[in-house]
Amino acid sequence: MFYREAGQFKTTYAADSALFPILQDKIGIVLILFVAFILVPLTASDFAIDSILTPILVFSLAAIGLNLLTGYTGLLSLGTGGFMGVGAYACYKLATFFPGINIVVLIICSGFFAAAAGILFGLPSLRIKGFYLSVATLASQFFLSWCFIRIPWLYNYNVSASIEVPTRTLFGVPVTGPTATPATRYIVVLAIVSIMTWLASNLIRGRIGRTWMAVRDMDIAAELIGIKLYQTKLLAFAVSSFYCGVAGAMLVFLWLGNAESESFNINQSFLILFMVIIGGLGSLLGSFLGAALIWGLPIVLRTVPGFFNLSIKAATVEHITFMTLGALIILFLIAEPNGLARLWQIGKQKLRVWPFPY
Repeated sequence: MFYREAGQFKTTYAADSALFPILQDKIGIVLILFVAFILVPLTASDFAIDSILTPILVFSLAAIGLNLLTGYTGLLSLGTGGFMGVGAYACYKLATFFPGINIVVLIICSGFFAAAAGILFGLPSLRIKGFYLSVATLASQFFLSWCFIRIPWLYNYNVSASIEVPTRTLFGVPVTGPTATPATRYIVVLAIVSIMTWLASNLIRGRIGRTWMAVRDMDIAAELIGIKLYQTKLLAFAVSSFYCGVAGAMLVFLWLGNAESESFNINQSFLILFMVIIGGLGSLLGSFLGAALIWGLPIVLRTVPGFFNLSIKAATVEHITFMTLGALIILFLIAEPNGLARLWQIGKQKLRVWPFPY
């Protein structure tokens, strides 16, 4: 009996560079968007939306921002939490100064302040790289965390030194503040994340994305073929920080409702970095998978013992989470450096190509 390989293949350059070259991918994206925008708000509970789905989307956007810098440009950053904080505090000040402007516009505008901070702290990348660059971005994290605590103007001289989100409406419906429903905030977050993910996917498939990847693979060769390293690196820092700033603003205004400086400390930076490592460097899908795994892991560890009538303390769950997370990071770095995104890609390839009788 004879067999031949059947399936769908990319046979042209246009198909190879297309966003969704395979028919199943297009159908899958449509189904995912239908479920996310229609079914989830109608069927999911407020707890599932507010405690699981919304934070996963917020952290996914922050992971995309870091992935653009680390995964696609090869510049390691440990200041993601600080840039998220810049976006959050900038949005808070903008909402104070311009109370009549749409809050979604202010959330997007806050990303530009984070981009400016990213350019400022990305200047050392013009002269240093590797370990020394990561230390420089770590210094930016500590400096920004200090500013969030020591500059009362940032939190409007609030006695509690925290950001308190005011109520803002969109088309007459509250989207921020205590009166906003979890479903409404979830839809706004989903819309922003979907649009910015689409923009990022087009960005990395274009000229800018190719220059980033050229710098990542070999910066000396990239410079020899005419790529300007300084502008390319600073642009990567700016775009990455912009995404992180928008994610930080959504973290406060569309999820938590209030926040303190501790919400943007070094732990937040490492959390986003772990999401990128486990999800997959250089993959937008990996950003979503890594955020879902790391954020959902503690929830699973808390709920699974209940099915077996077991009682586990919260501190024990936290310790198990840290140990499991560390083991996963080591496992993926050794066994599959490309993370969950690569495993997903392998699974799709096995489903698309299969032998059948001739």
